[in-house]
Amino acid sequence: MRKHLLSAIQAHAAEEYPKECCGLLLAAGRKQQYFPCRNIASQPNEEFRLDPQDYAAAEDLGEVIGIVHSHPDATSRPSPHDLAMCEATALPWHILSWPEGDLRSTTPTGRTPLLKRPFVHGAWDCWQVCADWYKREWGLEFETFKREDGWWESADNSSLYEANYEAAGFVRVDQPQRGDLIVMAIGRTVHPNHAGIYLGDDPALPSEESGVFGPGPFLLHHLYGRPSEVIVYGGPWLDRASLILRHKDAK
Repeated sequence: MRKHLLSAIQAHAAEEYPKECCGLLLAAGRKQQYFPCRNIASQPNEEFRLDPQDYAAAEDLGEVIGIVHSHPDATSRPSPHDLAMCEATALPWHILSWPEGDLRSTTPTGRTPLLKRPFVHGAWDCWQVCADWYKREWGLEFETFKREDGWWESADNSSLYEANYEAAGFVRVDQPQRGDLIVMAIGRTVHPNHAGIYLGDDPALPSEESGVFGPGPFLLHHLYGRPSEVIVYGGPWLDRASLILRHKDAK
């Protein structure tokens, strides 16, 4: 990283310490600059959330080419959340340990395995593993749905799966076939809050070995707090099903 950028990031990290600083790298023509942003996270000593207004102001000045934040009193090693959000934003992430001063950069790979990915709500969660399956298997792409952790716990919040499935191209059906989206209610919840891809009797995944054998039917899903996996779809999982959804472009 260029010296003037690193100096600006270090100055911001020192100013915000012991909170996490956050900001953006911008490119305007041949020039690059660091744009410091406000961290509006509820626990800024442990995480960061870029102020959307700051992000919009930065975009008025140039192209966003990287996301920066500090790890106070910790190493520059990216956390599972950092890795997930690097993939989700499709931008390099630059992490500065402070006051140690070590800078580490992580670039998106563009391809996260469907199986055994750690759970990070909003980036690597039940909806995202389904969306990634549709992209890799059928070439379908969906808009990035913004969702707050715990949205399913209050009746005051919108029921995200029920409210958005039609706009995303899905219709309700009675009996599942391979590729259908199974929406379930898991735990103490007000709204259906979990989804998986119905695989029928074939647990095969694009370019991956599921490691699952025997009689199906099978389901690809990513349960809260657990790695993504393929399971046998039956018993209590079947009982929790609220919606069976088929995309209009189903193969």
